[in-house]
Amino acid sequence: MEENSSPISLRPATSEDESFLVCLYASTRASELAALPWDDNQKQAFINMQCIAQCRQYVMSYPRADSKIVLSNDEPVGRLLVDRGEDALTLIDISLLPAYRKLGIGTQLLRALLDEANTAGKPVRLHVLHSNPAKKLYQRLGFSMASSDEVYCEMVWPRTNSTDISIKPQDLKDDK
Repeated sequence: MEENSSPISLRPATSEDESFLVCLYASTRASELAALPWDDNQKQAFINMQCIAQCRQYVMSYPRADSKIVLSNDEPVGRLLVDRGEDALTLIDISLLPAYRKLGIGTQLLRALLDEANTAGKPVRLHVLHSNPAKKLYQRLGFSMASSDEVYCEMVWPRTNSTDISIKPQDLKDDK
């Protein structure tokens, strides 16, 4: 596993990012789609439909959400979607292209969000599929399960002023 050595930055998402966001979304559903007996056109139509539905749901549920494109060497490699509410920060979505996973980028982004939440005196909330490998990363960073159903669990990172959430070298090497 390689450590990410390229600079990571964020910029606001725009309508020009639509095709990138569809590709990013498709990458998060690739294993599911591989098991389906559909042709490429059917799979692409499904991805387009699901991506649009997800975006609409996010806008309806989190109208003030801050949508950022994650950049590595000024190239889009992911998305970070956060709602900064009065009582909590909600991590709505964090996604990276497959080539940029497990390089520490997700950990770096999450630690920055946790630092922001700690400074603001707010918890961070998120929902994650039980089967999502990122669940282990969230647990390692101090998130705990708040509630659960058959598909998702809600996780919360409670604010504590004494928690040291600075980035450590070992965190940049493993996003399991």
